[in-house]
Amino acid sequence: MAMKQGFSQNQAQQQKQIQRLAMTQTLQQSIQMLQYNVEELQSFLKQKELDNPLITVEMATEQPTSKISGDSGAHEAFMNQISNDQSQSLFDYLLDQVHLTMRDTPLRHLVLFLLDFVDDNGYLRISNEDVIKRTGADEIAIIDAVTLLQQLDPPGVGARNLQESLMLQTENDEGSPDQAYLVLEDAFDDLVGRRWEKIARKYKIELPVVQEIFDYVRTLTPNPGAGFGKQDRGYIIPDLIFKIENGEPRLMQSKASKPKVSFADQYFKQLKQTTDDEVHKYAAEKKKEYDWIAKSLGQREDTILRVGKIIFERQRNFFLSKTKELNPLLLRDVANKLHLHESTISRAVNGKYISTPFGTFELKAFFSNAVNQNSDVSADAAKERIRKIIDAEDKSKPISDAKIEKNLKDDGITISRRTVAKYREALGIQSSSKRKRFE
Repeated sequence: MAMKQGFSQNQAQQQKQIQRLAMTQTLQQSIQMLQYNVEELQSFLKQKELDNPLITVEMATEQPTSKISGDSGAHEAFMNQISNDQSQSLFDYLLDQVHLTMRDTPLRHLVLFLLDFVDDNGYLRISNEDVIKRTGADEIAIIDAVTLLQQLDPPGVGARNLQESLMLQTENDEGSPDQAYLVLEDAFDDLVGRRWEKIARKYKIELPVVQEIFDYVRTLTPNPGAGFGKQDRGYIIPDLIFKIENGEPRLMQSKASKPKVSFADQYFKQLKQTTDDEVHKYAAEKKKEYDWIAKSLGQREDTILRVGKIIFERQRNFFLSKTKELNPLLLRDVANKLHLHESTISRAVNGKYISTPFGTFELKAFFSNAVNQNSDVSADAAKERIRKIIDAEDKSKPISDAKIEKNLKDDGITISRRTVAKYREALGIQSSSKRKRFE
């Protein structure tokens, strides 16, 4: 009797473990669906449609929009990522030029060998010593082959390092400043380190001339081959759409983020009418899968829309005014308001986009810490104010971080000089000594 009772208890415990495992798997699958962006969601559902004969998936179309960077609260920081229309790979582009311009000689074969060692950014990643070991060619022939490679388009290709690439681009440009090539060749470190007085003394030129050379070098590309072979055009499908209709703001879900999943009731009933237990079990499993997909889709749509509405309410200034400044907003603020876990909010905003009349932004870009506990100014708004202060400065007398700190305080933004420096560096803006211009 005791053994039977113990056996029953073990069975009950095992049953609970199975149920708990099933609940955990279902929860994980629901979380997974929330994590998907629109394209991933569509791909996932199409696969489920192939696996489950009882469901049909209808995908609504939505016009793709250009992806816009949204890692800053400032309007200027949300810049379009321009995609290159060049679909041909760099290797194929160079190969075509070799076939068209070079005769069939041993030197041409050596250039073709070198092409295999040009990386996607256009740099030659093999030393002369290694070429000698692999091909048996003499060093003069290798130098000639490298020279021929470096004469191909795009300018700068085939260089061994950044300095050489910039020199090649300068040499190829008839409009380059007179002494730019010489400075790049003999004083590259001084130019990069902004030791311009030293360069001016060395070449007996004025500081504005050094400034002109530096400005020119900044127009050159550090990665001459990077624009080739890019299949990703930088387009995304938004989850949410914000628009103004009849003077009123409106937030809605995009059609593409709301796929319709239908269940084949008639086919299901036919399967259930059979006398085969395995068929009954199969039909029940597929029906259960449909129920889970339909429920998870509804939860995904509801969660993203609810999060989007809170973002809009908190960031009305960004959506409705010209300043486009963000207010402080944390994941936990939204989580507390919706009574959800912070990780759920994170999944709902990562990789999810909102299309607006003035651009498309990732939802997570609307979250920003306050500059301090007692402020309602976001860190992104403070960064944008720093950017504007620096943009307006006298470039011959750049403003110091201490002066920026004072100007911010006058505007009601109180942060330390160290924080000013941190925000400035995050914006990619150099210190005042390195911003100084001599023209």
